[in-house]
Amino acid sequence: GVTDVYSNGWAFMALNKNNGTAQCWGASWSGGSCSDLDFEGVTDVVGTKNNEGCGAFVALNKNAGKAQCWGESWCGGACGDVDFAGVTDVYSNEYAFAALNKDTGKVQCWGDSRDGGSCSDLDFDGVTDVYSTSFLFMALNKNTGKAQCWGWSKAVGSCSDLDFAGVTDVYSTGEDFVALNKNTGKALCWPDNTCDSIDFDGLFASD
Repeated sequence: GVTDVYSNGWAFMALNKNNGTAQCWGASWSGGSCSDLDFEGVTDVVGTKNNEGCGAFVALNKNAGKAQCWGESWCGGACGDVDFAGVTDVYSNEYAFAALNKDTGKVQCWGDSRDGGSCSDLDFDGVTDVYSTSFLFMALNKNTGKAQCWGWSKAVGSCSDLDFAGVTDVYSTGEDFVALNKNTGKALCWPDNTCDSIDFDGLFASD
């Protein structure tokens, strides 16, 4: 009856969406124990990124506007202060989570404040997509070509002054982002500008 399997850096979760039951295993303190939780109606499960920094899960019920979080509380395993009503998507990095309501552009963050768990001072109006590295988040408005980045100050490459107009795809490693415009073959790389020597022109002409 298992319909989906999820993981973080320390644990797994096997979910049966049809009857709302789940089994978790791995490091118990990082999400490997969930026998006391009720997953009825869960639509989405997100774990911290699989880089073994910290372990937590979020199980979202979009229809009810509710969620359950478990694992290490300091990196997102506790979310009692988050209002999940209207949340459409949940994203994670290695130490924090971000919940987006695409209809309103509202984003809520929790987990380690240093690594992206605090974003209340940012304006997310019109945000269409959220991306992450291990320590950073990026919120992009594809319609205006504007973005905001937040997280660990030593790893943050400011992106508020970058022009993301026409960006079609964003990719990331543990430390860096690449924003690609497939139509023009242009790309932006940050925090470290590591792709100046790469010629993207024509690579996606056949798409």
